[in-house]
Amino acid sequence: MREKARAEGRPPRYDGRWRDRDPSEAPAGVKPVIRIKAPQEGETLVQDAVQGDVRFPNKDLDDFIILRSDGTPTYMHAVVVDDHDMGVTHIIRGDDHLTNAARQTVIYNAMSWDVPQMSHIPLIHGADGAKLSKRHGALGVDAYRAMGYLPAALRNYLVRLGWSHGDDEIMSTEQMIEWFDVKDINKGAARFDFQKLEAINGVYMRASDDRALYDALIAVLPEIEGGKEISDALDDKRRAQLLAAMPGLKDRAKTLVELADGSKFIFAARPLDLDEKAASLLNEEGRAVLKSVLPDLEAATEWTVESLDAVVRTHAEKTGLKLGKIAQPLRAALTGRATSPGVFDVLSVLGREESLGRIRDQIG
Repeated sequence: MREKARAEGRPPRYDGRWRDRDPSEAPAGVKPVIRIKAPQEGETLVQDAVQGDVRFPNKDLDDFIILRSDGTPTYMHAVVVDDHDMGVTHIIRGDDHLTNAARQTVIYNAMSWDVPQMSHIPLIHGADGAKLSKRHGALGVDAYRAMGYLPAALRNYLVRLGWSHGDDEIMSTEQMIEWFDVKDINKGAARFDFQKLEAINGVYMRASDDRALYDALIAVLPEIEGGKEISDALDDKRRAQLLAAMPGLKDRAKTLVELADGSKFIFAARPLDLDEKAASLLNEEGRAVLKSVLPDLEAATEWTVESLDAVVRTHAEKTGLKLGKIAQPLRAALTGRATSPGVFDVLSVLGREESLGRIRDQIG
């Protein structure tokens, strides 16, 4: 049948040769399949909450198989019986199953059963417009966890793929439940945008309680790149420093991976390895700035963000240097990098002894 249909340029469908014949005419010893005697005229209507009324010409559906020759049911038949027996009232699935919905509706009608309310939602596509797959990074939930995304942020991002509530981007789970209606889902496919996910995750991180974010980071350290080294180095002192650094760290990070990376200055061993930009800041001029500000820092009576801010600003006024000209080499000496949380936060987190020691290391 298939070869003949292809030769004639027709879709390969069952030609109905046994549709109206008596079973007694079947050849001896044959184990037949069982097909449904589907309507041949008119159309089958799928009333879909997302796609609207979708009509399928019955001539295109044919008498499809519901029982194989070994007596086992096909997926198309089994899923209908299973859903009916379990009292399923609503079916929500990808729109790649829309054609299946037509054939399943034929079975429901043949059995005189109520057809569940169907909603066929668009699939998620990658940035290139192709269906999301592993090559786009579409892995399991644990992979997104290892990428450093917070559960609430990922949930917030996913709920807005193909659905929205006005201009609201950030919403609580309670708001999602209150506002969501499957009928408002778009028909067109949504594209997964990692930059947008990162932006939303950053909002959630900045809004997070410091302790809750600290706990989330500690929990995910074994799963993220470079996390094991941090986890192995955590003692009581460094745990306290990491927690104290959270306000400054979370303002600069969009993921827990970035948060962990930003915290590495806490765990760095002296003398610090400098990245290229930090090394350029600690040239002869930069080291001279460190040498100039060091006595004022050594004389600081309190080692707090506020007092250290005042000390460095006073030094800037005294020397005629702009604050940035002092902060940049300080940051490089304290963290080994050109970017970090605020330099006064870094000084406070590291403490007097460690901070002064790192500065002296770079002065030589």
